[in-house]
Amino acid sequence: MRLGPTPVEQLARARADLRLGVPVVLSNGKSGVVFLAAETLEPARLARLSAMGTELALVITARRAETLKARAYDGDIARLSIPTDATPAWVHSVADPADDLNSPMKGPFKSLRGGDAALHRSAIAISKSARLLPAVVAMDITDAATFAADNALTQLRLDEVQSEMAQSSPLHPIVSARVPLEVSEAGRLHVFRPEDGGEEHYAIEIGQPARDKPVLARLHSACFTGDLLGSLKCDCGPQLRAALQQMGTEGAGVLLYLNQEGRGIGLANKMRAYSLQDQGFDTVEANHRLGFEDDERDFRIGAAILKEMGFSAVRLLTNNPAKVNMMQAHGIDVAERVPLKVGETRHNTDYLATKAKKSGHLL
Repeated sequence: MRLGPTPVEQLARARADLRLGVPVVLSNGKSGVVFLAAETLEPARLARLSAMGTELALVITARRAETLKARAYDGDIARLSIPTDATPAWVHSVADPADDLNSPMKGPFKSLRGGDAALHRSAIAISKSARLLPAVVAMDITDAATFAADNALTQLRLDEVQSEMAQSSPLHPIVSARVPLEVSEAGRLHVFRPEDGGEEHYAIEIGQPARDKPVLARLHSACFTGDLLGSLKCDCGPQLRAALQQMGTEGAGVLLYLNQEGRGIGLANKMRAYSLQDQGFDTVEANHRLGFEDDERDFRIGAAILKEMGFSAVRLLTNNPAKVNMMQAHGIDVAERVPLKVGETRHNTDYLATKAKKSGHLL
């Protein structure tokens, strides 16, 4: 085995680089693009790219383009020409909707068209997976390998990126240990780590649930504000505690605590969505203005952990039919959907109504 990084490890490096504001090279054969995350763009690097004399593009999702009234010629993404005198502040204002209501007239924009946008599309996907805003500054380059070597940049191959990101990263059990809980002294915490360097996920096992019959289970996405701080804007904290309580009462169960904060967009972007909600937008509208889909979570993770633990069937504690469908689609039989209706407050009534109306939750 070579000592150098594998494609998966290169992808992990690229995510870290983007979060630091360092460019990444993505190639398709000899040619390619060099791109930076709009969120972490710094003046010196923008000036350096601008001085190279090649047109720069700000790549955003079609969701964000719709808000900006910009044409998305590439379907799910739009490539906007960056003016030669543009500053990082201009880029940030187009990528981040924080001041949309204060400065609604950001255009007119010149949308680029023609050519293959596959490189730009993958650049957006990588930015999303780094939990950054889905917007990148990109420049076409003719000799990707030389450009990456001359500038000491991480280089990725398009085919390898597409292959890796199309599949869920394999998860490996790292350790498990007994953790007596308020709901049950027979608690055990299992830690699972993905191969791609992403965040770890956890399984809290109550008692000794049988592997040959449906287990009472919940797939719970991490919610720092609700689970830890007791936020009244959502019902996550009460759902977490009620699910554990029911497992403790029955004497067996498994709760998967998945690090997919904010429906998979990360805590920082979730707080951006909260700020937009304070401006009058609902949960789904806020996600769209940021450039995300309604739900960016990967439910395959939950199915993979259950299989690793030896479970093939569940009684699923959820109000979300999509979770039932995704478990069935990935080899976990859902013998029963167990409702979990707790935690409604005057602060989250609209939030719950949006989940029911736009996301199909059964509330």
